[in-house]
Amino acid sequence: MHDTGTVQAPAPQAVASTGPAAPDRHTRRFGLPVATALVTGNIIGGGIFLLPASVAPFGTVSLLAFGVLTLGAIALALVFGRLAERDPRTGGPYVYAREAFGDFAGFLAAWAYWITTWVSNAALAVAAVGYLDVLIPVGDHKWSACLAALVIQWLPALSNFAGSRYVGAVQLVSTVLKFAPLLLVAVGGLFHFDARNLGPFQATGGGTLGAISASAAILLFSYLGVESAAVSAGEVRDPRRNVGRATVIGTVGAALVYLLGTLAVFGTVAHDRLVHSTAPFSDAVDAMFGGSWGGWAVALAALVSMTGCLNGWTLLSAQTPYAAARDGLFPAAFTRKRRGVPTVGVGVTVVLASLLTIYNYTAGSARVFEILVLVTTFTATVPYLLATAAQLHHLARGERIDRARLVRDAVIAALAFGFSLWLVAGAGYAAVYQGVLFLFAGVPVYAWLAARRQRGTG
Repeated sequence: MHDTGTVQAPAPQAVASTGPAAPDRHTRRFGLPVATALVTGNIIGGGIFLLPASVAPFGTVSLLAFGVLTLGAIALALVFGRLAERDPRTGGPYVYAREAFGDFAGFLAAWAYWITTWVSNAALAVAAVGYLDVLIPVGDHKWSACLAALVIQWLPALSNFAGSRYVGAVQLVSTVLKFAPLLLVAVGGLFHFDARNLGPFQATGGGTLGAISASAAILLFSYLGVESAAVSAGEVRDPRRNVGRATVIGTVGAALVYLLGTLAVFGTVAHDRLVHSTAPFSDAVDAMFGGSWGGWAVALAALVSMTGCLNGWTLLSAQTPYAAARDGLFPAAFTRKRRGVPTVGVGVTVVLASLLTIYNYTAGSARVFEILVLVTTFTATVPYLLATAAQLHHLARGERIDRARLVRDAVIAALAFGFSLWLVAGAGYAAVYQGVLFLFAGVPVYAWLAARRQRGTG
């Protein structure tokens, strides 16, 4: 990593020069299909393969929770589309927060999002090892498992280093490959659906509303990633048009996979068995097609899904620091781009995630790692809240002439803000408390960089 003591605020000319390099065969701006795949691929990771069993104890009322959350996620997607129309620069929530509320709000959005990405990447790689172990035994020794987790992280990083052309190709292929088995279960479940497997509508006490809230707390974080196209807006062709479309289409596509897949598992695996299942999609495949190959097939699908997710998140982990660094709010080294990808950001992120992964396997306790992962469920919502607040800010200034659209956008923004607050509540008290500590640990970094920037322009 570079010594941040030598950071100088970029001069206006230097900022201008950090835009996308001249196109070559390794660089390609994302069209609508790839931008949509980036959104869908980043939303759908490995959690989908455990979700049906996670919400089964609440009964089929959890499907209603899915519906409510989907509306909130779509509202957030629409807000990001509107904001991208207004300001289609790389950085997404960071750009929107800074433009509306100033440098400090922008820095908090960038800092929180950056923490979220590299800690989540480490967690995703560790979780992927569990699926890999079904295919190739690597979990018998901690060092073989650690090595496998590092390889799973570095392969997507290498595709990022190769250039945006390869990032987009990997994302598109992995999204198709992850959709195929999930849609197979969803469609196949229609032909093997048995309503007797559904179990009770509400399997817990506390009333329907309480059951919806309880199951929603588990499902909330399934939609993290709706901002993916907005964060990479600078790499998207015609971003004012395509970012919003990709965000909404990708979010709706992910929602359909979630809902149909969960419904299929509910209808093919008996409720009393599903509640205790550790591999619900495997059980569903075995129930639909017979045999015992479901575990192997689902493990392969999950591994592809999580690797593709890592590919997209690795790019996003570099895009926000890149945007912040151009404005002097992150070290200037993060502005370096090669083949359309902020390579310093990718490198720093994968190194930090690798160190956290090694720590996970050497500390002898997964508790610290689990706490860090829970913290990211809070830090991920900070940019959402700031972005939706920025949209409300712009609407309150009355910049739009069309009153009907003004009212519609205000309602959508209010729903998205409420959804973001719900995400914070779902994170839990401990995660919020520790997440705030992580968030404000960046304040000295901001103070130092702000001082350097002011001295450089003084």
